[in-house]
Amino acid sequence: MRRAVCLLSGGMDSAVATAIARSRGYEVYGLTFNYKQKNIRELDSAKKLVRYFKIRKHKIFNIDLRQIGGSALTDELEIPRGRRVEEIGKEGIPITYVPARNTIFLGIALSYSEVVDADSIFIGVNSLDSPGYPDCRLEYMEKFQELANLATKRAVEGNPIRIEYPLINMSKAEIVEKGMELKVPFELTWSCYNDRERACGECDSCVLRLNGFKEAGYKDPLEYER
Repeated sequence: MRRAVCLLSGGMDSAVATAIARSRGYEVYGLTFNYKQKNIRELDSAKKLVRYFKIRKHKIFNIDLRQIGGSALTDELEIPRGRRVEEIGKEGIPITYVPARNTIFLGIALSYSEVVDADSIFIGVNSLDSPGYPDCRLEYMEKFQELANLATKRAVEGNPIRIEYPLINMSKAEIVEKGMELKVPFELTWSCYNDRERACGECDSCVLRLNGFKEAGYKDPLEYER
């Protein structure tokens, strides 16, 4: 059986990407990052998703990106709230961008994939609904594949690790629809940038998620403060 390392944050996008990997017959190795993010609750969601998907191998990798800072998710910076969907991503790269986060995560995933002999890495990035993040673009993913082809023992020996990003050109509504098709338990996921009992409903991530469910014609099963 082919193996895949799936970056499973606990959010809806990573959950759908993991479900896609399973639907393609991969044996999944879950990889979750505790990078000292404010929304630490997403780690609990990742654990619940691991149990739901019956993933036998799950690694939580600890790395303190607060030592670097520079993001509202890891630093003492205010998380934007109350913006409309059409406003998100229009001002350039937002303050919630974590510097080089996907490069760091994919580098660790690439190393782990060589150790467990995984054929693919799945990551739930998408460019259409991502609010200006440079490391969620198709161009970035293609270049990282080139790096992986140059930097790994498997690739040099003729068996490269494939970087899979099945959501890259999907809107949030299309991601919701795909998740429904694959029976993804969205009630177990967490997208809010804040660490609260209920999702805030006002941060960019909540706004995009709620709009995605609305456009897809479904009710978001999460509870929101507003």
